[in-house]
Amino acid sequence: MRAIWKGHIRFSLVTIPIRIYTAIDSTETIRFNQLSKETKNPVKYEKKDKVTGDVLKADDIIKGYQYEPGQYVIIGSEDLEKIKLKSTKVIEIEGFVNADEVHPTLYDSPYFIGPDGDIAAKTYALLMQTLKQSGKVGVGRVVLREKENMVLLTPYGNGIMLYKLRSPNEIRDMADVPKIDEVNEADKEQLKLAKTLVDSMSKPFDKIDMTDHYHEALKEMIHAKIEGKEIVSYTEEEPEVVDIMTALKESIDQAKSQKKPMKKATGKKAKKTEEKEPAKSRKQKVG
Repeated sequence: MRAIWKGHIRFSLVTIPIRIYTAIDSTETIRFNQLSKETKNPVKYEKKDKVTGDVLKADDIIKGYQYEPGQYVIIGSEDLEKIKLKSTKVIEIEGFVNADEVHPTLYDSPYFIGPDGDIAAKTYALLMQTLKQSGKVGVGRVVLREKENMVLLTPYGNGIMLYKLRSPNEIRDMADVPKIDEVNEADKEQLKLAKTLVDSMSKPFDKIDMTDHYHEALKEMIHAKIEGKEIVSYTEEEPEVVDIMTALKESIDQAKSQKKPMKKATGKKAKKTEEKEPAKSRKQKVG
């Protein structure tokens, strides 16, 4: 794994040499290139003046901030230079807070933090264990690519993970969601059944199937295209809409039955079960 940043974590008088690594495996991302339909050649994008249609070079383009519709204030490189922040290669911890105080909406890109060298490993382990046992997370700031970023440090496995944090000002107000003010108290009987359903469906997070089925189907289709095979498409039937009380009761029964060990059906009984079971998906051959 290759480090993308090298620096220090500093809180009070404690300094820890560290390296940062990307936590996201970008090789799993499927990207498409746009091609000409006729020639199959890659498509080139050109920057054009929206009014005149003239093609522009990099030197012909300047930055502008739109403060009113159609009105811009010009920002030059010399203006940005005046406010440029000096990169100190240090993550300055502002304080430690309870993990549940930071709402998930503020979490952005995740990164791994590792110790930089054998000596640093001891101090790194001290911070990691302290975070684990205290239930706290570190909130700090660091200058990356000439911009100041708020970050969060949290224990993860046998190490420390860093998240870039969004500013709370970036998060919209839930009160602005249409019809949200019309949400009332839930029906007591429905609420009781819903809680029972949640209890019956409760399981450890690592038991949840997190497979991206579309991504897997996309890879399969691409490989089939490469090998000249036929494409398999999947269609899923629309779920039947039933009233909420019936749905809750049937869901509870279904959840309970799924927790019981399944007996292998044989003979006529197996055939009968297969005939009654609705097909959730079907495969179609496409020429």
